[in-house]
Amino acid sequence: MEKRIYFDHNATTPVHEEVLDAMLPYLRDEWGNPSSIHWAGRGPRKAVEDAREQVAAFLNCTPLEIIFTSSGTEGDNLAIKGIAYALRSKGNHIITTKVEHPAVLNTCKYLEKEGFDVTYLGVDANGMLSLDELRESITPKTILITIMYANNETGVIFPIEEIGKIARERGITFHTDAVQAAGKLPLDVTKLNCDLLSISGHKIYAPKGIGALYIRRGVRVVPLIHGGHHERNRRAGTENVAGIVALGKACEIAMRDMDKEVAHIKYLRDKLEKGLMERIPHVRLNGHPEKRIPNTTNLGFDFVEGESLLLNLDMLGIAASSGSACTSGSLEPSHVLVAMGIPPALSHGSVRFSLGRFNTEEDVDYLLEKMPPIVERMRSMSPLWNEAEKKGMFMAIEEK
Repeated sequence: MEKRIYFDHNATTPVHEEVLDAMLPYLRDEWGNPSSIHWAGRGPRKAVEDAREQVAAFLNCTPLEIIFTSSGTEGDNLAIKGIAYALRSKGNHIITTKVEHPAVLNTCKYLEKEGFDVTYLGVDANGMLSLDELRESITPKTILITIMYANNETGVIFPIEEIGKIARERGITFHTDAVQAAGKLPLDVTKLNCDLLSISGHKIYAPKGIGALYIRRGVRVVPLIHGGHHERNRRAGTENVAGIVALGKACEIAMRDMDKEVAHIKYLRDKLEKGLMERIPHVRLNGHPEKRIPNTTNLGFDFVEGESLLLNLDMLGIAASSGSACTSGSLEPSHVLVAMGIPPALSHGSVRFSLGRFNTEEDVDYLLEKMPPIVERMRSMSPLWNEAEKKGMFMAIEEK
């Protein structure tokens, strides 16, 4: 392996050195239970509440509206199930989209078995949803709209502010999974008109195992986990103090560095995308060319098997993915690309590159040097490619 280059930041991010420094004392010295009233618990309790203030500042809300969770998945579950059960007497209809993260989709599928009705909104060829379709889907029994801010596979950004306005006008609770938007887009819960918003630490250079859920003051949720009186009776369990401190620090760093970081990452993303399209024929962009987070590009390569391409890149030290890390190893085509109308055979040839703060121009240059010959070699072994070349049949490009 020549190098180690990481282009899979939508799956997870390395822990920032400042974040690691902030959390270490709570693994080594300040190890007390934050619920203890004696000396060993006072330091950890203060650290938890200080971190709560940092996360609240990141989301422009009050600290009392922040609940710490173990992950974005738990946050999504608490938001969706918590609202569904709390409002069940008022209705049983939930609206989401076909392209949500499995944490949302599988939670909604579970609730269907519990007697709830779920509407799954479609998207167009660019991965965008229709606000008119959303409005038409609302019924007197609709109690919750849960729609992601940015898609984890394509990076496509949904109009969350407008969706929030629609929900508020109709008196419907609105949750957004902002896991992929955090650190890449401003997160102001007041401007976004959301009642609940979930984030995850390991997407913004904090460790795995920590997340947060914003719950607007006055919104009632039924807890998922029962036990002690932690997190104001909304999420029982002794707090992960080191993880909470890490998340707070990561949010502080994201607020401090986001503008500069986003400009750098977008420049590298655009260079990578443009370079691959110039060097490799018959490549398509999956997703909206502009309305997407600045670090993500999802590219489809005609007559190439995506998993094989990723293995070839891995042998050269380049890490990328074919979609969500939570579905890695699945033989099924991406549900996001299928919802966009991309045929399964073509979606299997798609690769996601998601860049981060530590990527360099040299990383991109290395990929642009190594990837074209890999694709050319793989295509030369494909009888379908050879036949398509003879007949000029490159459906993916023409249809796009």
